[in-house]
Amino acid sequence: MFEKVISVFIEKIEGLIQSGKTDLNKAEDGISLCVKTLSKLQKLVERDDFEDSQVEINFFKNMKPIPMSYLIYFTEVRSCELLLPKAGNSHKVRFLEKEIKKINKFFSANNSFVNYMEQSHNYLDFQFFSRGGRRDFSFTPTINYYQNPEFSTSHDMLWAKVQALYRFIHYIREKLELIQPGSSGDFRERQPKLLLWTGSKTSLVEIIYALYLKGDFNHGTADLKTIISAFEDFLNIKLPNYYKTYGEMKRRTDPKAKYLYEIATILIARMRKDDEK
Repeated sequence: MFEKVISVFIEKIEGLIQSGKTDLNKAEDGISLCVKTLSKLQKLVERDDFEDSQVEINFFKNMKPIPMSYLIYFTEVRSCELLLPKAGNSHKVRFLEKEIKKINKFFSANNSFVNYMEQSHNYLDFQFFSRGGRRDFSFTPTINYYQNPEFSTSHDMLWAKVQALYRFIHYIREKLELIQPGSSGDFRERQPKLLLWTGSKTSLVEIIYALYLKGDFNHGTADLKTIISAFEDFLNIKLPNYYKTYGEMKRRTDPKAKYLYEIATILIARMRKDDEK
């Protein structure tokens, strides 16, 4: 039941991110969408609750943080858009650099918890993501969690903020580059242009979509546009019509993931050949 709500939310969020609206308008629309989604999830929890503790932990660890993290992210973006100095690039850059310092301070203060999550540990999940877990655990959140005790755990809000700030970092990086190209150099080292993608763009889009859907970038918080941009930078290529390309891929006859099938076949064949030596 939760999966359907989250699936619809993700589809709407992707559409909003790809829209031509300003960052401020995206943030305001995003906040509204997040609040409505969280309200739907809360009503489902209140009505049906959870089958067992594992379902509960999965919800507070992997589902609720999706709309909650976007709510925090869009709130941060809205605040930044409204408070960003209106004149003087140097003032704007200074403001954004201060935002980066705040983010670094947050991650430093919550280093133990972030490390626990980044290492994909689960031995403390009951404490962190179950309503029956302790509220005074040593990995203390630096932000207040949602006040309704039936719709929150000690750390689901903190985990949502971690994911939100991963997105916010990318927003600041893009903002810095627009204001003063090269000003984000200290924030993100630029990769030397040594690699060129010489395969088809369709094949690359196929790989990117698979990686995006697997959710292995930033704990699944990286949106498709961010991942596309990273690949464009790294491989010195432009992928302007990736949504259209994906649509064309879906209309293929089997195998629909043609390139992934081919490279998997090549890899398996090589492994078997190596084993025969």
